[in-house]
Amino acid sequence: MTASPAAQSPARSTPGPRLLDIRRLWAEPEALASPRGQQVRALFPDAEIIPVASHWNIDRLHGNAGNIDRWIRVKTEDLVLGVKKSLTARENGRSADWIAPSTSNGCAMACAYCYVPRRKGYANPITVFTNIDKIVGYLGRHVRRQGPKKVPNQCDPQAWVYDLGENSDCSVDALVSDNVADLITAFRAWPTAKASFATKYVNRDLLDLDPRGRTRIRFSLMPEADSRLLDLRTTPIRQRIAAIDDFVAAGYEVHVNFSPVVVRPGWERDWAELLEQLGDGTGAAFKAQAAVEIIMLTHNEQLHEVNLGWHPKAEDLLWQPAVQQAKRSGSGMWNVRYRNNVKAAGVDTLTALIAERAPWLTVRYAF
Repeated sequence: MTASPAAQSPARSTPGPRLLDIRRLWAEPEALASPRGQQVRALFPDAEIIPVASHWNIDRLHGNAGNIDRWIRVKTEDLVLGVKKSLTARENGRSADWIAPSTSNGCAMACAYCYVPRRKGYANPITVFTNIDKIVGYLGRHVRRQGPKKVPNQCDPQAWVYDLGENSDCSVDALVSDNVADLITAFRAWPTAKASFATKYVNRDLLDLDPRGRTRIRFSLMPEADSRLLDLRTTPIRQRIAAIDDFVAAGYEVHVNFSPVVVRPGWERDWAELLEQLGDGTGAAFKAQAAVEIIMLTHNEQLHEVNLGWHPKAEDLLWQPAVQQAKRSGSGMWNVRYRNNVKAAGVDTLTALIAERAPWLTVRYAF
């Protein structure tokens, strides 16, 4: 039940300088020497190689407050190669049954609400984990141990669902290595399991990977007015919606995420308009299998301080102490979310809008 990395790489679009213009490869020696590390190196042959002892602790990147005014440049120009040392699948139960071991960390995009930078400090470029063969092997053994899913749940009625991109965006990761392609190839051979990842980037190279229904892509959506302010360097919302039918036709299961839902004046009107856009822009095949995850905004005081240094306008929407309360996350960090009554009212309003404007869209969960 294991699969080795693909022998032949699919054609890959060259990432343009707007998103990636890699000038520095921060690399653990073992990661750089691996076949996957050499593949990444070949994609960026002019990048300076900077040896590091640990992908997680790079003084010039992580925790370096001097990078706050280079937030976008770091994401554009820096790439890290590392070896994933701890391979575990964590139980989830919301978006997926299991959170798969990461094949990457960080992102080239710059969503102002992203939680990953909270753990790294002032920079969050992509880190590629190059020991993909061990990660795929671990997942194959984990899938085999589960056996068939005997009790349907909201994650999926038949398959064990594994989230691949908890700390990254797999569509962007696929621009810099074949890790995502190898995972999609592996899951199509595992009839009791299904891969899943959320994305804010349309990577049409993924259309050629023949997932055979074993990979679920969740396109993250929000009103365009919010996205223009909060979803920096991502694919525009209209283009994400326009890509949905193509991914369904290519063999993906396609869901959507409404994430994050930001409560602000006029938000109900704009979400109603988004539902109309989604319905008008997609066909019957998508609607027959469509489902949505609704995620109300969660923010963080440390991230708020970071954002004030590079994108303060975003905080006008994200930081609203009058309607937010403290919440300890599963990792032990103190975050802020909407007060219970505000959150409950927001969920009720949005689910009612879905029932009215898009009754074909199943709400898998909301929180």
